[in-house]
Amino acid sequence: MPMEAGVIEKMIKEAFPDAKVIIEDLRGDGDHYSALVVSSAFAGKSRVQQHQMVYASLKGMMGGDLHALALQTATPETAPDWAKA
Repeated sequence: MPMEAGVIEKMIKEAFPDAKVIIEDLRGDGDHYSALVVSSAFAGKSRVQQHQMVYASLKGMMGGDLHALALQTATPETAPDWAKA
C-alpha cells in the first residue's frame, strides 16, 4: 500500500521538530520518493548516521509501505542554497 508524502513528512518532523523537509514523489505512484531533510540534529553526525536517524523516524515503514526513498540530509549550515529559503 503506497504512502502519502504528507505522512512521510509528518513522521520525520515528529522526530526532528526543527527540520525542513522537502519530499518529491518520483514516479507518481506513492512508492518512490526523494527527500531532503535539513535539521540541526545532524550536526557532528556522519552521512550514514544522519540517514539512519531518518530511517528510524519512519518506524519500520522502509521496504514495506514505503518502497524507495532517495534520501539527502544536511544541517542548516550545509544545506543547498535553494533549500535554505
